[in-house]
Amino acid sequence: MKQVYLDYNATTPMDESVIEVMRQNMLENYGNPSSVHSCGGRAKAAIEEARERIAAIIGADPSEMYFTSGGTEADNLALKGAAWSKRRKGVHLITSKIEHHAILESAHFMERVGFNVTYLNCNRDGVVSVDELRQALKPDTTVVSVMLANNETGVIQPIREMAAICREAGVLFHTDAVQGLGKMEVNVKDLDVDMLSLSAHKFYGPKGIGALYIRKGVRVMPVLHGGSHERHKRAGTENTPAIVGMARALELADAKRESEHQRLTELSDYFIDEVIAQVGEVNLNGSRDNRIPSTVNLSFKGVEGEAIILSLDLKGIAVSSGSACASGTLMASHVLAAMDIDPLLAQGSIRFSMGRQTTREQLEYTISVLPDIINRLRNMSAAYNQSD
Repeated sequence: MKQVYLDYNATTPMDESVIEVMRQNMLENYGNPSSVHSCGGRAKAAIEEARERIAAIIGADPSEMYFTSGGTEADNLALKGAAWSKRRKGVHLITSKIEHHAILESAHFMERVGFNVTYLNCNRDGVVSVDELRQALKPDTTVVSVMLANNETGVIQPIREMAAICREAGVLFHTDAVQGLGKMEVNVKDLDVDMLSLSAHKFYGPKGIGALYIRKGVRVMPVLHGGSHERHKRAGTENTPAIVGMARALELADAKRESEHQRLTELSDYFIDEVIAQVGEVNLNGSRDNRIPSTVNLSFKGVEGEAIILSLDLKGIAVSSGSACASGTLMASHVLAAMDIDPLLAQGSIRFSMGRQTTREQLEYTISVLPDIINRLRNMSAAYNQSD
C-alpha cells in the first residue's frame, strides 16, 4: 500500500543533515551551557552561534532571540509576559478569533486573572480586518497578537499594516509565525513587529524547540521561573542539540524557500482543481491566492471530516481535520466558524498540507481514491441525502 503524508502543517520529518548535526552535538557538546568549565563553554558557544544564524535569517539581532521549548511556549511568553509587564498602563489585549490555541488559551487565561480581551473577526476569505483592529484599540490596550499565516487555511494576514497601526498607538504587537516561517519570507524589521514566535518542527527541525524574537527595549516578564537562563527570560537548561538543529533546519528551509514555493503552488493548484472537478460539492476554505501554497483546506458536503480521515488512512494517506492540537474533539473548527462557514459544511473539512517530499504522483493517488470514499460516505449520510 502506498504511504502518502499530507499533514506537514502538523509536523515535518526531520532533514537528515539536521539529525546528523544534532547527533554530533549530543556526542561532543553535552556539557551544561551554564557551566564555567570548557565542556560547558563549548555548548554555550554552539548555542550562541546558532542564535546568530537564526537571527540573521529573520533580520534580528542575536540579542533579540530567546530559545523556548516550542511555539506554544513562545506564544505564552509573548502574550502573558508582555501583558504582565505593561499591566500598569492597562489590561486590554487584542487577538483574533482564528489564532492557534496557544494564543487563544493564553488569552482566556488572562481574562480569568482580570484582563479584558477583544477577539477580532475575519472575513469569508479568512483575513482579519485591519479596520476592526484600529477601532478596537483603546487607551488601555497594551498588546495585540495576530498570526502571520493560519495553520488551518494557510491564509496570510496583513501583519505589516496591523503592526504599523499598533506602533502609532504605542501598543506592542506580536505575531505567531510558526506556520509561515520557512514557507514565506519573514523579516522582523520589514514586518515591524515587537515579538515573533517560531517552532523548529514546522520547518524540518526537531520537536521541542522554538524561539521568541523580542525587539530591543520591549519588556517581557518570564512565565517560567528558576535559573537565569536566556538572559532571565526563560528558566531551564538550554537544549543544545535541538537549538543547533533548529538553526540548520532554518538555513535549509530558507535556501529552498523560493523553489519550494513555486513547486507547491503548482501542486496545490492542480490538487484543488482536480478534487473539485472529480468529487463535486467541494468548498475551498479561505483565499485561494493569499495563502501559503502548501495548505489546502477543503470541505466536503454531507460528510464528517473524521470519517474521511479514517478512510484515507486505510488507503495509506495521512491528513487532518485542522489543527493537530485540536484533533480528537468533535467540535467544528473555530477558524472555519470565524469565517462563517456553515457548521455542517465545516464538519466535513479536511486540511491537506504538503511539503518537500510531496510529489504529483502522491496527489494523483490521493485524487484517485477520494471520489469513492466521499461517495460511499455520502450514501451513508442521512444529512446529505435529506438535503437532496
